[in-house]
Amino acid sequence: MVLVTDARKPIGVFDSGVGGLTVVRALRARLPGEDIVYLGDTARVPYGSKSPRTVERYSLACQAFLLARDVKLVLIACNTASANALPALRGASPVPVIGAVDPGAESALAATRDGHIGVIGTLGTVRSGAYERALAARTDVRVSSLACPLFVPLAEEGWTEPDDEVARAVARRYLGELFALDPAIDTLVLGCTHYPLLRGVITATACELAGRAVAVVDSATAMAEAAARTLRRGPSALAQGERGQLACHATDISRLDEIAPRFLGEDVTSFELVDL
Repeated sequence: MVLVTDARKPIGVFDSGVGGLTVVRALRARLPGEDIVYLGDTARVPYGSKSPRTVERYSLACQAFLLARDVKLVLIACNTASANALPALRGASPVPVIGAVDPGAESALAATRDGHIGVIGTLGTVRSGAYERALAARTDVRVSSLACPLFVPLAEEGWTEPDDEVARAVARRYLGELFALDPAIDTLVLGCTHYPLLRGVITATACELAGRAVAVVDSATAMAEAAARTLRRGPSALAQGERGQLACHATDISRLDEIAPRFLGEDVTSFELVDL
């Protein structure tokens, strides 16, 4: 029997920076009654250029912070951490842990028409081959991956509109390389939680280069759906009633008041500075 108090336990979400707030945004749209505790390890961002062992160590510290706040579910809102640390995180957690890679891969498999999937993400995510492994469930799928590191500062600077000349030029440069690897790509996975802010320019550029429609899948929306499924079938319950509370924490709060609302889609009252 599920205790009523279990429903009021928060969902924990962590990322190397502020990009994971796109996952929080998707969660608050999909599960509006849930309380959420968010941690951004902004003092040590980016994870994408770190070694797998370092990413694992940082990720375990972030998860321990959330578990100490009695969360009922942990979401790894960082593709690099999901790609390099998911087994260790699940082994260290008494509650379910959802990574970014598997939900995004499942959505891509559902969206692809001809089995040609492109993946863009950080260098760490691309080098890990995590999406290739996750998509290997379908032997008829061809996966082409490309690291697109400049998309992260574009998102943080707010240069994200489809008519922004800089964003368009960067998108055309990266996606041109990706479509050169496989001109038949029909589905594109945004393998970084910063990238949903650039979804408009990425989609427009992909369709322009392909000369046809290209489905674009983001892991933030896919993770929110995975969280809803997990809570429905697990020992904890979905929270009901009024809008849930959001508590935000970060290891460095420089510029967060400026940057965070772009990712969350609403004002952030405050970030509590914490030391891991």
